[in-house]
Amino acid sequence: MLNSKTIDIAPSILAADFSRLGDQIAAVERGGATILHVDVMDGHFVPNITVGLPVVKSLAKATRLPIDAHLMISEPGTYAEQFVEAGARMVSVHVEADANLHRTLTSIRAAGAQAGVVLNPSTSLAHVEEALQFADYVLVMSVNPGFGGQKFIPQTLDKVRRLRRMIDERQLNVRIEIDGGVDRKNIETIVTAGVEIIVAGSAIFGTTDAEAAVRELRSATVQWV
Repeated sequence: MLNSKTIDIAPSILAADFSRLGDQIAAVERGGATILHVDVMDGHFVPNITVGLPVVKSLAKATRLPIDAHLMISEPGTYAEQFVEAGARMVSVHVEADANLHRTLTSIRAAGAQAGVVLNPSTSLAHVEEALQFADYVLVMSVNPGFGGQKFIPQTLDKVRRLRRMIDERQLNVRIEIDGGVDRKNIETIVTAGVEIIVAGSAIFGTTDAEAAVRELRSATVQWV
């Protein structure tokens, strides 16, 4: 039986072909994507360097989708508001990188965006327990951050279920996002565990038809929605 639970599909441009990024974004829009996920890496917090503020600013002009900026950077509180100003409507920061999480989350909200907190695979839920009330969503990493194309870590599902219970018991309006190794084979189980925002990179942009790939992922969630 269907219910009204909303599942968002958020293609990650980390896996896109940047030589034709505009066309690929248009394709996922047609396919029914509802969020555009942008991984921001600084080569310090994670061993890779990707895009920054200028690219987010350009993307905000090129897409109707809300931009979800995932800051995999050191000292994210220094830059979080700048990403909102650049056009991101969702900004998430790693608990492992921010000693002043409350200040950063509240500043993101004050700037007009949704605030997210991110957990690496080996980071305990205890590290976000007190921050939940200040967040709009929690991003659970199902791979170690830094590179695309990694395999999904199955133990992440237990973390998602425990997080779902924690949120529900506190009656908080906090959504759960997942990032890493999501594909057509595991998306149904992931949604059943309690995830509401699905980030997918290679499963979409690693195919010959990004539009069709988004449609396939979305259709795979319907029976669970």
